[in-house]
Amino acid sequence: QVQLVESGGGLVQAGGSLRLSCAASRSIFIINAMGWYRQAPGNQRELVAEITRDGTTDYADSVKGRVTISRDNAKNTVYLQMNSLKPEDTAVYYCNAKHTGEYWGQGTQVTVSS
Repeated sequence: QVQLVESGGGLVQAGGSLRLSCAASRSIFIINAMGWYRQAPGNQRELVAEITRDGTTDYADSVKGRVTISRDNAKNTVYLQMNSLKPEDTAVYYCNAKHTGEYWGQGTQVTVSS
């Protein structure tokens, strides 16, 4: 079992930045992959970024060049640095962990105003 708690969401103007954090209840060193997904009203949940145990990253085309995912194994925390935010980035952002099972956080709201 892995509990995930997100923080860092909020309201920001277009062009601004936010850093989301996801704190895990256990060591993330051995977790196969951790990622961030988002879901806007009326849309399906979609992958934003993912980082594997060996540090390999993957990004959605819509956020490439604006978003960076990173992990701090010592703090059991994964971060999502988002820059040059756009109104279409508005969504609930969920932390995800894939190990023996798949685990989700409760989500944090990101709202980007135009």
